[in-house]
Amino acid sequence: MCGRSSLTKTEKELEERFNATFYSDDLERYNPLPNYNVAPTQMHPVITNVDKDHLQFFRWGLIPFWAKDMKIGYRMINARKETILEKSSFKNPMRKRRCIVPFDGFYEWRKVDGEKYPYRIKIKTEEIFTIAGLWERWSPPDGEDDVYTFTLITQSPNKFMSKIHDRMPAILAREQESMWLDQDIPPEDLLQMLQPPPDEIMEAYTVPKRVGNVRNNDAELIQKYEYAELEPL
Repeated sequence: MCGRSSLTKTEKELEERFNATFYSDDLERYNPLPNYNVAPTQMHPVITNVDKDHLQFFRWGLIPFWAKDMKIGYRMINARKETILEKSSFKNPMRKRRCIVPFDGFYEWRKVDGEKYPYRIKIKTEEIFTIAGLWERWSPPDGEDDVYTFTLITQSPNKFMSKIHDRMPAILAREQESMWLDQDIPPEDLLQMLQPPPDEIMEAYTVPKRVGNVRNNDAELIQKYEYAELEPL
C-alpha cells in the first residue's frame, strides 16, 4: 500500500522536469506545493494521457463514474497491479484513463517488535520520479462541478522494499513515462512493463513519527530521525 508521500518541489521545477505547464487557475485555487505529507483526499499534480502538456490537480482516491457519492474514494487510493483488469473500478481507466503522478519520496511504516517506524523512501538518481496511476471523472448527482480523481498502482516489492513492507508503488523509469500515457500500447503490455526498480537505485531512512498525522506538514518530516532501539536495514 502507498498511502503517504511527499512532493517538496516548486511548480517551476515540475514544469521543467516534465516539459509541461500548470493551468494558472489551478495554481491560484490549490497551490499545495511544496507538500511534505501528501495524503489521500488531497489535491495533487498529475499528467494524464489526454492532456500531456499540462500538470493538473486531481484528488487522490479514485471515485468511479458510477459511484453514488465520494466516500468510495477513501478505499480507492491504490490499485493492485495483479487485479486491475479484473476490477470494475479500474479496468476501464486502465484502458482509457492513465496518468503519471510525480513525487520525490514516499513513506511506509515498518513493524518491529510490535512498534511501527516510518521510513521515507526515495530514488537516489532522481530528484522527481513518477508512479503509474489511473484517473477518473465523477459527476456528483447534485449537479455540482465534476470531480477528477486518481489512484496509484502498487505491486510486489523488490528485495530492498521487502525489508520494510510487502507492497510498493509502481515506479516508472523516465523512458517508461511516455509509454504509460500512450493509448496505442495495449494495457496488458503496459502492466507487464511495470516491474520493481533495481534495489541499488533506492534508499530509505527513518523519519519522525509526526509524519503519521496528516495535519503535520513541514520540512522536518523529510529529515532523517534515528531511533536508538532500531537496527539498521
